[in-house]
Amino acid sequence: MTTEKYVCKFGGTSMADAAAMRQAAEIVKADPRRRYIVVSAPGKRSAEDEKITDLLYACHAEAAETGACAASFAPVRERFVSLVRELALDIPIEAYLNEAEAGIAANADTPDYAASRGEYLSAIVFAALLGYEFADAAQLIRFDSGNKLNEAYTNDKIKTVLTAERAVIPGFYGKNSLGKIVTFSRGGSDISGAIVARGVEASLYENWTDVSGFLFCDPRIVKNPRRIRTVTYKELRELSYMGASVLHAESIFPVMKGRIPINVRNTFDPEDPGTMIVPIEKYESKEVITGVAGRKNFTVIFIEKSMMNAEVGFIRKVLSVLEHYGVRVEHVPTGIDTLSVVVASDELSGGVLSDVVSEIRENVNPDYVHVIENISLVATVGHGMARKAGVAARLFGALARDNINMLMIDQGSSELNIIVGVANSDYENCIRSIYREFVGEA
Repeated sequence: MTTEKYVCKFGGTSMADAAAMRQAAEIVKADPRRRYIVVSAPGKRSAEDEKITDLLYACHAEAAETGACAASFAPVRERFVSLVRELALDIPIEAYLNEAEAGIAANADTPDYAASRGEYLSAIVFAALLGYEFADAAQLIRFDSGNKLNEAYTNDKIKTVLTAERAVIPGFYGKNSLGKIVTFSRGGSDISGAIVARGVEASLYENWTDVSGFLFCDPRIVKNPRRIRTVTYKELRELSYMGASVLHAESIFPVMKGRIPINVRNTFDPEDPGTMIVPIEKYESKEVITGVAGRKNFTVIFIEKSMMNAEVGFIRKVLSVLEHYGVRVEHVPTGIDTLSVVVASDELSGGVLSDVVSEIRENVNPDYVHVIENISLVATVGHGMARKAGVAARLFGALARDNINMLMIDQGSSELNIIVGVANSDYENCIRSIYREFVGEA
């Protein structure tokens, strides 16, 4: 038996129905290194269908209101019974379903238990299909009482409890120190896969989904954009933060710590090599730019005050106002007498914006405060920029030629990205302009 260990995570579309599960099973069996499999709950079978997780949230709502959930659990039951029948598996699925239904009613104080049952049942079915052992994530992944992942405890449990040569593990959840099921945020099975990969010291983490890796930019904006074949962890963090959503943004951290490469692959096109995500020291990019991503609907609070740079604690005083109102700050570009605070607009709804501006005026007595709303941020990302002169000039020149006004520019000393702020109305054209400049016709 090979000593190499691959961890594979299959998403909801890969578990959606019997045909998809069979396809995923063929992928696993095609390479003996694929030893630990993390699965999501079954996703939609069609555009009109419902995800199992959404059905389970409805079960929790019914249980919280009535103390039982038989009515809302019925479509969940039917879905898994049909799966087992179509896959011709000999497992007591009704017993597992009865256990899940009773557990949802007994744990109606929180939606986490109900939400986790999709992954739990999916893993039981897929383990039977593969002939692998089932390993419950509740026995492996530990949260502290504040529902923060306990990394040290979890790594130890994976090393000591996950002793099977081959196993299927449900994604999305673990257990806290009080014995209660706790889930990650939606899409958290990606995180589970990364945690397992680090714990077993995998040589590769394969994330199987319904797309063939990452694209240079949003295909809804640029038709058939160039595929990203290799990207570093840091570049991916920047792109994910700005909206590139193939992977859960937090799934990068466990594998980064373990220096484990990630290969994003397409379950329904397994011959495509997908995108490799690697440590920066293992990759020498031939491209200046790796990708472009962005998000709409930001607000900029622009503050001007003469001799601001000489005033000790000025920036701290401004940021303390936003902290007081529980507002997360995205970027803080500064000049010698100016400070811009960039915030997602929904953080400032319900009158918070006017309160924040008033308190900033009171705390730092600025010469001028101006609010700019309906801003988009567009990040051009690539660690190749640091070795190539004139990238910023090309970027700004392209936007100028296309008559796109830059309202803000932010570039860190790492030269990993250049972020520009533009009006929401210019967002799509900004993406296309950058693509044309660095790749070709958009």
